[in-house]
Amino acid sequence: MAIPEKQVPAVHHRWIGEIIVSTVSDGYLDGSMAVIQNIGEAEAAQLLRDAFRPVPRRTAVNCFLIRSGGRVALVDTGCGGHMAATGGKLFENLAALGVAPVDIDTVLLTHMHPDHSNGLADAAGNPFFPRAELVLHRDELAFWHDDAAMARADETSRQRNFQAGRSQVAPYRDRTRTHAGGEVFPGVTAMPFPGHTPGHSGYMIASGRESLLIWGDIIHVPEIQIPRPEVTMAFDIDPAQAAATRRRVFDMVARDGQAVAGMHMHFPGFLHLVRHGDGYAMINDGWYPAM
Repeated sequence: MAIPEKQVPAVHHRWIGEIIVSTVSDGYLDGSMAVIQNIGEAEAAQLLRDAFRPVPRRTAVNCFLIRSGGRVALVDTGCGGHMAATGGKLFENLAALGVAPVDIDTVLLTHMHPDHSNGLADAAGNPFFPRAELVLHRDELAFWHDDAAMARADETSRQRNFQAGRSQVAPYRDRTRTHAGGEVFPGVTAMPFPGHTPGHSGYMIASGRESLLIWGDIIHVPEIQIPRPEVTMAFDIDPAQAAATRRRVFDMVARDGQAVAGMHMHFPGFLHLVRHGDGYAMINDGWYPAM
């Protein structure tokens, strides 16, 4: 018997009423513990060890395909070929799913950080999604095109975030639609969750009696930030607002029993949140058949 050389395609389907939501993995990123803020590095590392997670941190990168009303949307586009060999697997997994980029008519961005928008275009500026409309919060597009904000950033952020983001969205300038919340796709409502970035947004998918909140980057390291929601990341544009937004969203989904999906939850990324003492705990969702 041959020894397997790779996993099966990292795709997982979930029905939300009449809408199909598919997690499509873009892979993962290994990164420094130093970017985790408002907690000691030793304590953060211990929380990961206690959960049998790698130290330094390993962060999943998920995208979500939505099929609703005869249309196809993709939420975020992953790392592209610009970040790490362990990321940029979106197109490989879409192909395994039988979905070509030309089949996607809408790309919904949670925000313009490189692990979410670098899969929009290639290095020559050619769009990967030739038919897709690009949809994102108006404050997100404005912030990353703000020359004064770019000048205040350090050199790494100017290149990896501002310049890269501008380059990625440029091919879509004639088919970009901005929002300030509200319905953006059949059965999908944008919900502004500012702090991580000014226009960071989640997307509520609802059909019949069922719903799912794709909450974007409300968390990056679940084993740390779910029990300790005050913990922020160096990537947060406004850390205090990011923490306040996280608590607000945690309260909402725990109170309502809301099913959640996250870009940086472990694949396939679905969970529920419950109150646990003065904080919260996650309950990972089970496996579901495709139909």
